[in-house]
Amino acid sequence: MAPKPQDTRRVVADNRAARFHYEISDVLEAGIALTGTEVKSLRKGKAAIGEAYAGPSGDELFLFNAYIPEYLEANRFNHETKRPRRLLLHRKQINKLIGATKREGYTVVPLKIYFNEQGRAKIELGLGRGKKLHDKRESAKERDWERDRARIMRDKG
Repeated sequence: MAPKPQDTRRVVADNRAARFHYEISDVLEAGIALTGTEVKSLRKGKAAIGEAYAGPSGDELFLFNAYIPEYLEANRFNHETKRPRRLLLHRKQINKLIGATKREGYTVVPLKIYFNEQGRAKIELGLGRGKKLHDKRESAKERDWERDRARIMRDKG
């Protein structure tokens, strides 16, 4: 049997509620334009993207409302905690995401912020459509059933 490949990403922030509130149809990876103090703060593992979203500003794509706390050791050279951060994507990807948000009613939702193998901060974006209340109930039912089924199988041996 071949050994399992190791996931070398170090996740800093995870938006667990995104898959509950949105039906994610497409996932892609993007870079983030950060200042030095933001990177140092992320390396400490403190960030929140629960209320964050990505959207167009001109012909660029930006991450809005993502919270990266101040790096305390950087006194006067610190950054704003909730400033818009430019996302680094190819032009085709930017056009695809902007078109989907404008024409088809999709939302670009950040799913994770992590450091890749080279030590660069990346963000995993999901192209999603908001779920209705009955869809959320269905998701909860499926999740509960999977948990119960796993418990039954484990108890049977």
